[in-house]
Amino acid sequence: MSVLAPLPRCLSSDLQDAYESCRQETARWAKTFYLGTMLLPPAKRRAIWAIYVWCRRTDELMDSAQAQTLSADVLLERLDAWEERTRALFAGRAVDALDRVMVDTMERFPQPLQAYLDMIEGQRMDVLRDRYASFSDLQLYCYRVAGTVGLMTQEVMGVDAAYTSAPWSERPDTSEAAVALGIANQLTNILRDVGEDRGRGRIYLPQEDLDRFGYSEDDLMAGRLNENWQALMRFQLERARDWFNRSEAGVRWLAPDARWPVWASLRLYRGILDVIERLDYDVFNHRAFVPRVGKLLDLPFSYVIAQTR
Repeated sequence: MSVLAPLPRCLSSDLQDAYESCRQETARWAKTFYLGTMLLPPAKRRAIWAIYVWCRRTDELMDSAQAQTLSADVLLERLDAWEERTRALFAGRAVDALDRVMVDTMERFPQPLQAYLDMIEGQRMDVLRDRYASFSDLQLYCYRVAGTVGLMTQEVMGVDAAYTSAPWSERPDTSEAAVALGIANQLTNILRDVGEDRGRGRIYLPQEDLDRFGYSEDDLMAGRLNENWQALMRFQLERARDWFNRSEAGVRWLAPDARWPVWASLRLYRGILDVIERLDYDVFNHRAFVPRVGKLLDLPFSYVIAQTR
């Protein structure tokens, strides 16, 4: 068991092992996100790991190697069964240890069921379509598969008591900023993974943007790097950065022990956009990522921002 997140003795050994499994999964598959979670208090970081693993399990129903061999009808049946199982979680019924950590998390940090159902609906979108005509279509997809994560995790992050302690205080609504951060992260994923997604026959860049910059689907599938591609990507990066900017306004409302982690995650994920620029937008032959040393060097800057904004 990791010494990084000591677990309370009141948890059963099976539950402790399940939380540790969630930690390991998060560390393996979401390195930038995981680094941000390590800045949270133990109880909050465990809850975030549990939510992340639920999200990953949902995603794997569509994107695992085994799922790629299944028909659309079978995939939709799997998602229907997963929705039923998720509803059972909210009624306190667990099938396995990973379900139990989610039940435990929801007891400690009550969650909005609709956000989870919306994420499953986002996976259904991946079954039923592989192109997006407009950005408004893509925005809905981004909300469902990632903006929902903001709604889930904001319940764990909490709101600064300074804004709620007075009798006349109204609890700040961080939902809009939380969703914006999720959408910004998903747009970043899409830009980073253009090459990988084309291998699955998926194009997430809106058709209206391809048309606007004179870059065809055939160009994208061939991985052509030209001026049109660069102009298209500059536009996409500007849009993603705008969503990150929208998310910043809500961080100040968060509980003090959550502001640094959220700022760190926001800044590190936004840094992927800078890497894409340094690669001259060649996401067909290179994977954009922020090196570990860059992540560590940014943490003090995120800390200062968290204390001053």
